[in-house]
Order: sequence, then structure tokens, then C-alpha cells
Amino acid sequence: MNHLLRDLAPISAAAWREIDDEATKTLKLTLAARKLVDFVGPKGWDYSAVGLGRAKPIETPPAKGVEAHMRQVKPLVELRVPFELSRAELDTIARGAKDADLQPVVEAARTIAITENQIVFHGYPAGDIQGIAQAAHKVTVTLTDDFERYPVMVGSALSVLRNGGIAGPYAIALGPRCYVGLTETVTSGGYRVYDHVRRLLDGPIVWSLGVDGAVVLSLRGGDFELTVGQDLSIGYLDHDSKTVQLYIQESLTFQVLDADAAVPMAYESAASSQGSA
Repeated sequence: MNHLLRDLAPISAAAWREIDDEATKTLKLTLAARKLVDFVGPKGWDYSAVGLGRAKPIETPPAKGVEAHMRQVKPLVELRVPFELSRAELDTIARGAKDADLQPVVEAARTIAITENQIVFHGYPAGDIQGIAQAAHKVTVTLTDDFERYPVMVGSALSVLRNGGIAGPYAIALGPRCYVGLTETVTSGGYRVYDHVRRLLDGPIVWSLGVDGAVVLSLRGGDFELTVGQDLSIGYLDHDSKTVQLYIQESLTFQVLDADAAVPMAYESAASSQGSA
């Protein structure tokens, strides 16, 4: 038995498969950051911190003539989203039903996936994590709702990367507002703005729930590192005669190793406290 305690849940093997399948479909659709940054792991539930390769002196030595240094590490953050399922609905799976109501699984998986995206792109100060948009704030391209201008703005961000010696391929993470605008806007020549932007890049355009604005970044590798201890997994909490309480959980941290390898694109209210290009 592992720490997820799945063996204690009154859930059949067939129902567990349905639960895991629903979560996996949602996670594959929603997890955006993993498509754009280096992924390290999964290292396992017992993995607690990333070594930073640095050490700082300890002011009080353990003994005369002895120097002491404290190794620096970055602790992993545990994320958990609880949810509950109806036992009556779970029983329908055992009877062969293919339409059991597993919407709580979908909602929990979506919530934790969006949270991971937010942490990577916008940080989590309480968890000692700086996101890409905060780290790469020296130059920020200001966005507007004039979506026909997006190719120019993306081109400006690419110029910043190239002029800074950051090699490609390049990709863009688009928040919902940007993604909808690009896919729905057509130029006077009859071309989607989305297609114009795609031709500027040699990497993917990634729909990224949890991203405010957009981020253009290099995919050359070695610049952004997402470290995962336990990958996204569903565990058991408790149950009564009507419901089963479960959760979806992961442990992670994130590091920006070269802030120059990304250019945030923010709407004016968000970009006012940052530089602009």
C-alpha cells in the first residue's frame, strides 16, 4: 500500500480506470507549461528539494578553525485538490454504464493543471517560485485588443530574443484572451491572424489556461526547468454511505535559469509596472 491509499477506497478496478482516464484526458488538454519548458522527473513522492549547487557561509562555526557552509536547496511544493464522487455513480460503472457522472474528476484535474501553468508563467511567491513573466520582466511587449497587430508584436518579441543572442526554436504561450482573439480575427486579406503568427515561429503556439497575456520563449533547452517529485496522481481520503472523498496531487518546483530566454507580452494594466518594447 502506498501513500495514496487507493486500496482503501470502496471503488472497483473498473471505476478506478474510468477515474484515471477522465483525469488523464483533462490533464493532457490543459497542461500547457510542460510543452514549453524542460521537465525533470518524476522523482517520486519522497523527493523533497532541488539542489542549487550553491552554499552560503554559516556565521557561527561548529568549532575553532572550522569553516561551515549551508548547502542551498529549493524545496518542492505539494499541490492538492480534493473532490468527491457519488457512490451511486461509481456503482453504475460496475454494472457496465459508460456515462457515469465523473465531472468532479474533470474539474479537479483542470484546476490543478491550470495552477501548474500559473506557477510556471506567473510564479508562486509563497512557495518561493518565480515565474517566467516575473523573471523576464526587463522587456515586456504591451498587448492591445487590436489583434491584427499581433504579428508585429510577436515579431518585436522575437527580435528581442534574437538580438540578445537567444537561439530558437521559438514558441508562444497564449492565454485565453489572446488565443480567442487570434483564432477569430481575420485580416482584410482574408487570412487568420493566428496563421500569420504561426509563420513567424518555428515552434508551437500553445493554448495556455492560467496565462495572463502571452509569453514568447525559446525552446533551445536549459533555460526553464520544471521539477516534479510525485507526478499528478489521484488518492483516497475518506468515504461514507453516499460519497467517496478523493484528491488529485503533485509536488513540484520551477526555476528560471536564464531570464533572457523569454519575453512576456502583457496587457497595458499588467505591463505598466514593467519595461516595454
